[in-house]
Amino acid sequence: MSRNFFLLTKWYLDCVAEKGDAAVLYVADLQWKGLALHYGSLLTVLDGRISCTSSLRGSAAPKLDGAIIGLNRPDLNVEGTWEAMRSPIRRCVFENAQGSVAWNCVQPMSHADLSLRGKTRITGLGYAECLTVSLPPSQLPLTTLNWGRYLSRQDAIVWIDWQGRKQFQAVIHNGEEHEPSAISESEIVFADTGARLELDRGLILRQGRLGDTVLHGISRLAGLLPRSILSVNECKWRSRGVFRTGEGESSGWVIHEVVRWKE
Repeated sequence: MSRNFFLLTKWYLDCVAEKGDAAVLYVADLQWKGLALHYGSLLTVLDGRISCTSSLRGSAAPKLDGAIIGLNRPDLNVEGTWEAMRSPIRRCVFENAQGSVAWNCVQPMSHADLSLRGKTRITGLGYAECLTVSLPPSQLPLTTLNWGRYLSRQDAIVWIDWQGRKQFQAVIHNGEEHEPSAISESEIVFADTGARLELDRGLILRQGRLGDTVLHGISRLAGLLPRSILSVNECKWRSRGVFRTGEGESSGWVIHEVVRWKE
C-alpha cells in the first residue's frame, strides 16, 4: 500500500428524544501515512447538560443488518439500535482522478434506542449516514459546509451545502430532492414549492477549532493532521425546527452544523 494512500470511512449516528435529550455519535476508520486509526466520539445532551467523550480504541463499527443498525461501543459506554423508517439516499458529492467523496444516508429517519453506561436510556427519532473519503484533506475543494437533518413524525429533511472551488447542494424531503433558494444556519427554503424550515439554534452543542474540540487530548490523531485541518472551525447546534408548507406545518428536532475551512 502506498504511503500516500488515504481512506476515511466515517459514520454519523444520532438520536433526539421528544423532550430534547440527545446522543450524537461519530465512528471513523482512517488509513493514511502507513497507519490505521480507529476513532469514536459520543456527545450527549441530558437535562440540558452537554458532555463529550472520545476514544482511539479499535472497537467495532456499526453493523447493518437489513433495516437495523446495531452499535456496541464499551469504550464510549454506549450501545443501541437504529431501525429504518425511510429508504436510504446515496450521492457522489465530489470525484476526480485522485479520489472521491461518497455520501450514503443509510437511514434518513429511524427509530433509535440507546443505552448510556447501562443505566440512562434515550429513545426517539434518529438518523444515520456513512461518508467515504478517498482524497487527503488538503485536496478537498471545500471552504464551507452547511449540513443538517430535521425529523418530525411526518417529515424527514436532510441537506448538504458544500461551497468551495467545486459546489454541491442537496435538499431531500421524504426521499424527494428539491431545489433550494436558501440554505443557512437559520433556515432552509425550497425554491420549487416555497416550503420553509426555520431553525432556532437554541443550543450550541460544540463550537471552535477541531484541534481544540473534536481532537482535544487525542495527540496521536492530531499529530497526523496538517494545521489547516486542525484549524477548521465548526459550530454544531441542536435546534427546534418548524417546517411550513402550503398544506400546514410540523415541528421537530434538528441537528445541524456549519464548518469552515481556511481558504
